[in-house]
Amino acid sequence: MEFTASQIASFIDGKIIGDENALITGVSPIENGESGHLSFIAQDRFSHFLDSSKCSVIIVSEKLLEKNHYNPTLIVVKDAYLSFQILMNLYQEMQGRKEGIENGSSIHDTAVIGDKAYIGAFTYVSEKAKIGEGSQIYPHVYIGKGVKIGKNCKIDSGARIYDYCIIGDNCVIHSNTVIGGDGFGFQPTADGFKKIPQLGNVIIEDDVEIGSNCSIDRATIGSTIIGKGTKIDNLIQIAHNVKIGQNNVIAAQAGIAGSTTIGDWNQIGGQVGVVGHIKIGNQVKIQAQSGVNSSVNDRETLYGSPAISYNDYLRSYVHFRNLPGIVNRINNLENNSKDNTNE
Repeated sequence: MEFTASQIASFIDGKIIGDENALITGVSPIENGESGHLSFIAQDRFSHFLDSSKCSVIIVSEKLLEKNHYNPTLIVVKDAYLSFQILMNLYQEMQGRKEGIENGSSIHDTAVIGDKAYIGAFTYVSEKAKIGEGSQIYPHVYIGKGVKIGKNCKIDSGARIYDYCIIGDNCVIHSNTVIGGDGFGFQPTADGFKKIPQLGNVIIEDDVEIGSNCSIDRATIGSTIIGKGTKIDNLIQIAHNVKIGQNNVIAAQAGIAGSTTIGDWNQIGGQVGVVGHIKIGNQVKIQAQSGVNSSVNDRETLYGSPAISYNDYLRSYVHFRNLPGIVNRINNLENNSKDNTNE
């Protein structure tokens, strides 16, 4: 697709400095700009590219401007990062959506497929499953018995959604993620560990996005719940009967053990481990690689393993980093004390 600087500015309510007819045929990172391409600058550390970039048009935050003329054509906006996101979303919408059922898919007679939905080749849709209007189910997806998928969802290739799980509207589930696998429930006996049947399901509310290669386990009884607007990165394990509230973000390789409850608007860093049967409040920040083994109040920031207050951790780390020197000083003091005693 080709756009002029003027057309792009009209999408994001931007002001043009330079050639409003400059033609754009592609997009580049600002560090590797190319003629005919568009990029953006939202941070001061990249502002030197305003003069040196080869990009024909640059979207720039107004606070970064220092003069009235630059080599590329500029589109000046309040927040260049947000404006660039708007453009990317518009571009994605222009690509269109697939519709219809491809050859090689298998759909049970009792399944219900909504209008303008797409079912890719080699996808299996089980009995009494329901797929909402406009949802995109890509090839090699398994949809179990009685599964309900809402409107305008996207389920990427290789995803598996087990029996009776419920997916809300406008959800995205990336490749090879498993929704509704058995929870890790075993009872120790004299003869070994006996499996506890996992009879519940998973409920994913509206506007949730789940990355690739995640496992979200079905509840033993009841439901494992992922709240509205929550975003889950790749390679994450969420165990049975976990309840996650609204608008949380969870980074890659985190693991949340069974029956833990997490509130709203939390930020959980990569490789965080959370034990089971605890409660994490609202607006909590947990730094990467922390281990959380007790309940957390609202608006706390945690770091370390076991996780403690972020500020306490930083103060403690100053001493920990100097520990070898402190030990040497103590040894020297002890040796000097012994020498003085011997005298």
